[in-house]
This record gives sequence, structure tokens and C-alpha cells, in this order.
Amino acid sequence: MKPPDRLDERMKTAAFKGGFFVSRSAASVKFGLALFLVMFTAEFGGECQAAPPEALAGTAPWEQAGDMAAVTVAGVDRFLLRALERSIAARSRHWRRDLGSPEAYSKSVEANRLRFARIIGLRDQRPPFDSLEFLSRGPKPLPLAQTHLFDVFAVRWPALDGISGEGLLLEPNSGRPTACVVAIPDCAQSPEMLAGLMEGVARDSQFARRLAENGCRVIVPSLIDRRTDLSVIAEGTRRGNVTHREMLYRAAYQMGRHLIGYEVQKVLAAVDWFITAPDEAKLPLGVMGYGEGGLVAMYAAAADERLAVAGISGYFDSRQDIWQEPIDRNVFGLLDEFGDAEIGSLITPRAVLVEACAFPDVHILPGAASAPARLATPAPARVRAELARLEGFVQGMKPAPTIELVVSGEGTGPFGTPPFIEKFLRLLGRRAVVASQSAPVGQDVPGAIEVRRNRQFHEISAFNEKLVDEGSYARQKFMEKLDAGGDLEAYVKSTAPYRDYLARHIVGRWDDERSPPNPRSRLKYDAPEFRGYEIVLDVFPDVILYGILLVPKEIKPGERRSVVVCQHGLEGRAEHTIEGDRTSYRDFAARLAREGFITFSPQHLYNGGDAFRTLQRKSNPLGKTLFSTMTAQHRQLLSWLATLEFVDSDRIAFYGISYGGKSAMRIPALVDGYALSICSSDFCDWIWRTVSNRFSGGYLVHGEYEIFEFDLGNTFNYAELAALICPRPFMVERFHGRDMFTERKLAEFAKARLLYESLNLGDRIAIAWFANFQPPSEYRRRETFDFLHKHLNWPSRE
Repeated sequence: MKPPDRLDERMKTAAFKGGFFVSRSAASVKFGLALFLVMFTAEFGGECQAAPPEALAGTAPWEQAGDMAAVTVAGVDRFLLRALERSIAARSRHWRRDLGSPEAYSKSVEANRLRFARIIGLRDQRPPFDSLEFLSRGPKPLPLAQTHLFDVFAVRWPALDGISGEGLLLEPNSGRPTACVVAIPDCAQSPEMLAGLMEGVARDSQFARRLAENGCRVIVPSLIDRRTDLSVIAEGTRRGNVTHREMLYRAAYQMGRHLIGYEVQKVLAAVDWFITAPDEAKLPLGVMGYGEGGLVAMYAAAADERLAVAGISGYFDSRQDIWQEPIDRNVFGLLDEFGDAEIGSLITPRAVLVEACAFPDVHILPGAASAPARLATPAPARVRAELARLEGFVQGMKPAPTIELVVSGEGTGPFGTPPFIEKFLRLLGRRAVVASQSAPVGQDVPGAIEVRRNRQFHEISAFNEKLVDEGSYARQKFMEKLDAGGDLEAYVKSTAPYRDYLARHIVGRWDDERSPPNPRSRLKYDAPEFRGYEIVLDVFPDVILYGILLVPKEIKPGERRSVVVCQHGLEGRAEHTIEGDRTSYRDFAARLAREGFITFSPQHLYNGGDAFRTLQRKSNPLGKTLFSTMTAQHRQLLSWLATLEFVDSDRIAFYGISYGGKSAMRIPALVDGYALSICSSDFCDWIWRTVSNRFSGGYLVHGEYEIFEFDLGNTFNYAELAALICPRPFMVERFHGRDMFTERKLAEFAKARLLYESLNLGDRIAIAWFANFQPPSEYRRRETFDFLHKHLNWPSRE
């Protein structure tokens, strides 16, 4: 008699053996019930029938209940949260500060400054220019507004090729300026608000106006906002509710740039102009910002030593929760080396002035295409703790650097307070502080503001698109040391540095030692041709690999067989590769098991909506991605499979569908243990698909905000990833329609095929096509099965 607690599972197994499933709600259907009873009797009717083992030999019994997809994601989440906390102490390994003198200190952190510049995307040269462009002109520039202390001009200046800074110039009218300052509003504010030309910022917080009243020449740049009305692609054919900042961030990030970097470049271009003007060569330079402007101000001062004073309002904090902030702040590898204290240490020995005040109110709810986000004002104690970390880094330097804090309203008051402005001016050498005056009087400006914001958005969008077009040349140059001259041994050797680069700088690699696998299992399926076991392996503390192993019953003692790892896609389950006959999968793991292959279906991390997407948010600041963890899971899987007496560890294949196809391009490129790879329903010109605003099916306004990989566009498209799988067999299974995207898929595959042909390996690469413009039909045998039979040396049964 079978154990009662296994009865429900074995009833399901009996139904599976008949090739169908009966739900409890449908069991009253007479025919279904009758057929189910026949199968149930066949399974349980014989007293002499031996029960299959409840656990796989060599594994411990496993009894855990629950949704294993959710359990897996939750474990990785705990692992990442611990890694984020550990990052604070671990950052010290990157720093060798010399406190002997300010000059020695600046030299000692130069390598850190260069790495910081790289991860925020400062990689393009700013063009030289002689003068600002005044947007309101007669015979000479005309002020937009005036007071008795300063004039206001609408101006523009070149920042990058095709990208301009744009905003206001506040020019003192009482002689030579005393200092030059870039004053940066939050992205929800306009320069006109900070200058007092329009409502939106309280009078006492209009710090651009206050600085100009005190004799500073001030440039106030406009930042990209978080509205969504311009978030359209493919010449307006598709609209999304992704914020402007996030849409531009997505494309820039994939191309090794960053929206933050673009805005820092605009600030530094303004500084370029400040120091080239004849009467300003020796004037002190400062930068001040609030909210998003505070971020840009701090990052600009960290990147450029010309700025003598950095005023940071409504931003400075611990960054351990950066994964909850707007995703346009996501910087790959930031917390591995830089918290706000470490970034501040790139500003010292120059002056750092922080204002603890209310942060801008940002709340992006789940369910939009944008990544969910929330900004919360930190307690002053938290700001003080981060500043104390900064002070600790430079303790003992002579003279002691200036690091000051102004607290507004117990940390929740308004920004740009008089004490903050007064301290900033004193640090710039301005002793006498003029009391706040009346607001400037000038023409109506809202229409001009709207034209400016649209122009600023479209300039960056066009620049990103240009990067996409240039990406193929960048990748070609990047891969030029690949030796594809025909000698296979030389080729394999030449791929090693590229695989290491992919692992370290694009995907990210955990250096943690893997846990012992501690395999656990329980019987799930008992079909006529195979048995299926749920398997759990430990990978790291709290990180497991869950999956389903199907073992053909016909395997003889001492026989070793090939394994096909069958990876499902987005929001899928391991079971979806085995049961349900879903359109994309068609039970391909079960079908392969019936053909004699051992199969293993891992539970992908791409499950649970925002629950899994936040894993990417938590991984990126550490210089990691979801694939960092999944690669470790697969290394553990391959290691464990090699211990099974019926597995031929030299013949293990990876076969992934949809999001599993993304894995098929990345994991075998990094893991030697896979003998071949099949990418189904994903192979394409991935860079164009994700970054171009000319493709209506692209990801720039799509809800899958986690898929972007920093600098992938200049290094590895799918042809380059296939080059790292080569010389192992590689196949693409592709659904297609009649569109331009199909042409790009073909072109990308042709690059990979040309490489295989150049190495005399043309028989190791193939493509199968399914027309997705045709209606669904009966199951068609996958050509990929024949490819597996051929290259895993297992005869087909058809």
C-alpha cells in the first residue's frame, strides 16, 4: 500500500502517464473520470507492483512544501541584501588614500576617480567652444528678466556632439563677478523656478537667485524630468508610460553611458566656459544642486577637480537602498567601490557642504512600465553617519578638509536655506551676504520651457540612437583580437580574455566559494518511459537551484547518457517544460526524455514580476546581474550532474526557450561544461532590439526594466556571444514574421555562421525557422532534437 501522504501526488502521476491531466473541478465529467479511474487502477491495482524510489539514489529525501519559484527568488533576495550590507566594509580594498598632503591625496585617488567616471558613462569628449549661445537676441543679447543686481538670459552651450546644455545665465550687473557657480535644480523643477521667474519654488529656496544677488555668475541647467508624454518610439507608433529619465537611461546604460553622465557633462561644459572667459580665469568655481541636481552636483565635483566647492542639498545619504530609488540612478558597480561617503572623498580636499532637508517626493507605483521607486527623506542621524564615514577617510590630513552639514528643520525642512547659502558663499570667499531681494521681472516663460524640455529630451534620444548605429563598429574593434584564422586551438585560446571580460565587467561574477551541493530529491513523475525527481542543490547561503530531473527507465546499469538542460522562459516554471503542452515549450523536456535523453529543467529566476526584477536592482550596484547568480547555479548543477553514475558529463547540452534563450546565449558562453547550446525564440540583434527607438517592439518603453546590461552594446551582441560558445555546436530556433526585425535576426546569425565557417565548423551551427504569422498547428517535431541527437551522439528514434 502506498503512503497516504503521497496519494495526491501519485494520482497526478497516474494521470500524467496517460498523457493528460484532470483537475479536481473537472473530475465530474464522466468520460474524464472514467478514463482517470482506468489509469488509477492500472497504477495502484496490483499488490505486487514495486513502488519507485521516493528519492534519487545518492540524495537525501526532501519534503519542503511551497512554491519553489518563489522560494528560489526569496532566497536570492536575502543573499543579495546581505551582500549589499557587506559592500560597505568591502569597499576599502579599492582605496589607497595618501593623507600626507592634499596633492598626494588627490594623486592617490586618481584611479578611483577614473573608475567612477567610467561607470557613470563619462567616455565622450566635450567639444571646445568660445561662447554661450544667447537665445534672445537683438543687436546684442537681450535679458529674459532683470533686477537691479543681475540680469537673466536664456542660453545654450555644447556639451557633447549633438547634446547641448540649456538653461539660464544669471549675470551680475554691478561689476566683475565674485565667483562662478553652476546651480542645478531638481529634475521636477525648471531653472526659471530657481531664478524666481515663475512659481514652483519657495522664495527663500531660490538658491540660483540668491547666489546671483551675492555677486556670483550663475548658470542654471535644465535636467530631464520624470514625465512620460515624450516616451514614444518608432516615430510615435508606440507610446509607453516609462518616465523620460528612465527611457533615456535604458538606452544609455546598454551603450556604456548614463543619463547621469550626460547631465554631468552639461555641467562640466559650463565649467569649461567659465574658465575660458578672460575675466574669470582666477574666479573660484562652485556647484550646488538640490534633489536630482544634488546628485549631479556631487558627481560633477567628484569627477572634476576644478570645482572648489560642492553644495549638496536633499541628496546625501547612505546608498544601501539605492535599489528602491528611481532606476535612472542605477549605476553598475557603484556600491562595490562608492557610497556617498566615498564619492565625497573624491571631492576632498576641496570643500563639501551638505544640507539635510526634505527630499523631493517621488513615488512610482508598481504596474507601470517604469521600475517602481520611492524616495524617502532620511533621518539626520543617517546623513551624519555617512558624513562621519567621509570624515574618517580623510582624518589626519593637513590642513583638514572642509566637510560641513546644515540641517534644515530637523532634517525635513526646506532646501536652499539661508545658512546653507551663507556657508557656501563663505567657502567661495564671499564674506558679506546680501539679504534676499525681490524676484526678477520679465516676460512670460512657460512656452519656452516646454520647447526646451522637448529639445533636451530629443537630443539625448538621438545621441543614444547614434550610439546604437556605431555599436557594430565598436564591437568589431573590441573583438579584433579574436583569432579566427582557422587554427582551432589558437581560436579557443583567444576567446579566454573575452570570456573573462564578459564575466567580470558585463555579467559580473561572484567570487564567493560555492556551498556543498547537499542534494535533496523527491519523486514527482512516474511515466512509462521515465521517472522525474524534484532536485534541490545548495549554491550559496540562501541560494538554491531547484529543478526537475527526468531519467529514462531504459538506462542500463553502467550506461552513461547525455543530458539536455531544458530552460523555460519568463514567468515560467520547471514543470512547464514537462507538462501542459504549452505553445512555446510543447513539453520539450518530456519529449526529449522519451527519446532517451536525460533532461534537467532548472527553475529560472525570471519569475514573480517585481520580486525577481528587484534582484537585478540589488545586483547591479554590486557590479552583478541576475546572470551572475544563475551562472553560479549552473556551475553547481554541472558539478553535481557529473557525480551521477548514469550521466556522461562530456555530453551536457543547454536548450533555452524565450528568456531561457537569453540564458542560452550567456551561460554557455561563460561555463565550459556545456557541450552545445540551443537558443530558441530569443536570438536577434539584441542591441538594436533593446536600445533603438526605431523598433516598435523594442524595450525602451516596455515593462521589462531589468534586462539592460551596462556597456553590452559596445562589447557583446548575440553574434559575439555565439563566438564565445564556438567551437561547441550552436543552434538557433527562431519564430519570425515579415518585418525588418527578421532581417536583423538573419544578419546577426550570418555573422555567427561566418565565424564557424571560417574555422571549418559549418556543420556545428544551424538555424530552424517557424513562421509566427501562421496560426498554431499540431506539434511539429523540433529540428533542434535532430541537432541534439547528432552532436550528443545519441541515435534518433525517428
